[in-house]
This record gives sequence, C-alpha cells and structure tokens, in this order.
Amino acid sequence: MRRVGLAAFGWLVPGGAYLLKRRYLHFAVFAAIVCAAFGAGLAMQGAVKLPTPAELSGLDPFTSYLFQAGAFAKMLAGAPFLAASMLGAERGFLAGRVHEYGSTLLLLAGLFNVLAISSAIEEE
Repeated sequence: MRRVGLAAFGWLVPGGAYLLKRRYLHFAVFAAIVCAAFGAGLAMQGAVKLPTPAELSGLDPFTSYLFQAGAFAKMLAGAPFLAASMLGAERGFLAGRVHEYGSTLLLLAGLFNVLAISSAIEEE
C-alpha cells in the first residue's frame, strides 16, 4: 500500500515520491527537470490535449495509436499537466510552427516523472 501512495503522490507532484522519502535533493532535481521540460514544451506550442479523430484522419492505425500513446505519456507529468489543462493551455494537436519540439518536451516531462516514481519505489 505504501508503494501505491508513493506512486500516486509522485504522479501528482513531480518527484513527490522522493519528498515523502525525505530525499530533498532528488525531489528538487526531478521537480525542476519535469517542470522545466513541461514549461519549455508549452512555450514551444506543444499540444496538451488528446488528438481529435479529425486530426488523425488519413493516418494508418499504428501511427494513430502512437500519437494517442504520446498524448497519454504527456499526462504522466502530473500537476503541470493538470494545471495546464485547467488554465486553458490546451492547443490543437497540430497547432503552431514548432509543435513537434514542444510535444516532444511535454512527452519527456511525463517520462521523467515516471522515472522519478520508479526510481523512488525501487530504492525502498
């Protein structure tokens, strides 16, 4: 049950699993990395919401699945994703000139957060 709590808090607060374990330096590093990557992704017009069927029309099923999986990985960033969604930072899936770089940084923010969660749980 403790691992589930660590994972849930670690998802909600980037690096939060380390905060609960009183590993403050690890918490600060992962929180900074996740928030910086997410902020840079938003600044580069990365998409926060799931792609619509109209945006996926004309793609083969595998490519469509990859785009949807990438959008799900952005949700793994936790609080930055929730804050961006609530504050209306939802852009279209293909909006902006550098949306691919922004979407890649948003995806990396989610993956860094999962790395922090799994690393903190593994140390237990």
